[in-house]
Amino acid sequence: MRFFDLLSLIIDNLGRRKGRVVLTAIGVVIGTASVVILVSLAAGLQKSATSQLWGVNDLSRIDVSPNYGDMPVMDVKVAGGGGSGTSGQILITPSAISDIAAIPGVKAAVARDWFPGGAELRVGKLVNYPSIMGVDTTDLSVFDYNMEGGVTTLERGTAIIGGYAARGFMDPNMRPGQEEPTQPDLLGQQVRLVLTKWDATGMPVTKTVNLRIVGIIQENRSESDYMMYVRMDEMTAWSEWVQGKRINRNKDGFNSLVVRAESPDLTIEIADQINAMGFYASTPQEMVESINGVFVIMQLVFGGVGAIALLVAAIGIANTMAMAILERTREIGLMKAIGATNRNVLSIFLGEAAGIGFIGGLGGVALGWGGGAILNVVLSNYMVSQGNTVSTQMTYTPLWLPLFALVFATLVGLLSGLYPSLRAATLVPVTALKYE
Repeated sequence: MRFFDLLSLIIDNLGRRKGRVVLTAIGVVIGTASVVILVSLAAGLQKSATSQLWGVNDLSRIDVSPNYGDMPVMDVKVAGGGGSGTSGQILITPSAISDIAAIPGVKAAVARDWFPGGAELRVGKLVNYPSIMGVDTTDLSVFDYNMEGGVTTLERGTAIIGGYAARGFMDPNMRPGQEEPTQPDLLGQQVRLVLTKWDATGMPVTKTVNLRIVGIIQENRSESDYMMYVRMDEMTAWSEWVQGKRINRNKDGFNSLVVRAESPDLTIEIADQINAMGFYASTPQEMVESINGVFVIMQLVFGGVGAIALLVAAIGIANTMAMAILERTREIGLMKAIGATNRNVLSIFLGEAAGIGFIGGLGGVALGWGGGAILNVVLSNYMVSQGNTVSTQMTYTPLWLPLFALVFATLVGLLSGLYPSLRAATLVPVTALKYE
């Protein structure tokens, strides 16, 4: 029997029993839609979580922290020596930075230091509380920040501020119900930075520094959104004022170090070498890989839940095919009497079972995709109503998922009809013709 003749016969047989086919296919539709929606939900959560990780867009970045003696160190041999304040400590000293910078594939290594006291940024009557960080570089272009305005070059008496921090000013004297103040245009403006420390009696002591904002970093959902960057020499002087002692970087080190790899492909390898030196190096790639592992398991679990619904549908297909064979026993006998082989009969009934699975799969894919799209619209509208302008995707349907679901549903139908089809193929023609 030619393929197209077989296909035509299968379609004709399914069309003769539309009601039964539709009712049986509904189970497959529900099962397939469940697989598509649940796996899309897990994939959407994965994509959303990954995209919102701080610094995830900078896959060439490595954040390095000192080892204060709470991490195991194996055979640490640093040519310049990572400075050690006490036994077991490995600090980010200038010599250690030089050793890290010498690792093949390292593009830049920039030391950073947090301001250890309180800081308040003032513009007229408005105040803001950004995090103050000193960077041991005169050009922030090494971090590949997208600038909202201004330059990336730091000079003495200047600062570069993150986009979110630049618009976080408030009026401390604002009364309830009063209109929110207009945010100042900081670019090029002179601002006052009020630094605070506390004396031995617990009383605050302040120091005012005048700074000019020369650049604003575009918001990128990373730590830079909340930062104000200044030169390291100025930060060191402010820290010495707070601590009341001179800071020796060869002994005290820096708070942290940002390393940039020449290529994202080298990030993990460089991080491993830095860890081998005794420091703690973390990369966005590690976070991405970790979260991807969790969500892969979630997709498998969700897909398994949907597959259970398909297995229930498989029982319905098997039952439908068994009933069809009983009703068409004489038809099968007649087919064999006029020359149909066991293979021909098997192909017809297997094709009908697979056809039910395919029809249900098509309906399930359409329903699952549509349901996912509706969930995204509902969530987006809800987030907008809550004043959140960040795009949120609850479900995400990878291109492979609809195809996989359709093929899987078809296979479920095929396998469900295997036993009834084998029974039909092995019927004895004479016995089948006598069946009432």
